[in-house]
Amino acid sequence: MDTFTYKGKTYDVDEMGFLLDLDGWDEDFAEGISQQLKIPGGLTKEHWDVIHFIRKAFKDTGKCPLVYEACRMQGLRLKDLRRLFPTGYMRGACKLAGITYREGYLGQTYFPTTAEDLNAISVDKTYETDVRGFLVYPDEWDEYYAAFRAFDMKIPGGRLTEDHWKIIRYLRESWAKSHVVPTIYETCGTNGIDLEELERLFPDGYHRGAVKIAGLRVR
Repeated sequence: MDTFTYKGKTYDVDEMGFLLDLDGWDEDFAEGISQQLKIPGGLTKEHWDVIHFIRKAFKDTGKCPLVYEACRMQGLRLKDLRRLFPTGYMRGACKLAGITYREGYLGQTYFPTTAEDLNAISVDKTYETDVRGFLVYPDEWDEYYAAFRAFDMKIPGGRLTEDHWKIIRYLRESWAKSHVVPTIYETCGTNGIDLEELERLFPDGYHRGAVKIAGLRVR
């Protein structure tokens, strides 16, 4: 556990600077953290609207709202979100709100397409996951893990298409090079898709959908 101090107040944070006590949040915490996150010109009403929406949504539902929900409710496009929170949605907006996704919660043509096929091929295969279903050891990932995750989640039809695999491969290749999960901006920009297309592919969200299926997690 680490601490963060601003205006004479000390907050307990994890190794990535996320607030550990949701109820210990106040606007001074967000203001102080914003100075570490490259927020241009400090927090404006646009920033506060997003931050307060995230906090209210969490209190109402017990879950950190998906990036799609936050953008839709605030009338933001991906480029607007990037302008407001350069470090990302989770590592920017949610961090400022004192919340993370942890709260509340390849592709060859011959690859198996049904749950029965998958079970027949890998009936004895196991993977170690954390309490949220994220793969603990990224090197244990394989395409069968991704396919099983797709069946468990809201992937349309329960089957990964080549469009899904393009994103998954990008995430895996980026991780292999830097051991850092790309931001949503990097993923969309590199793969030439917008937020609406990402939502269509991964309705559970970027981190809880694409990143999880790729066998990665932001810690």
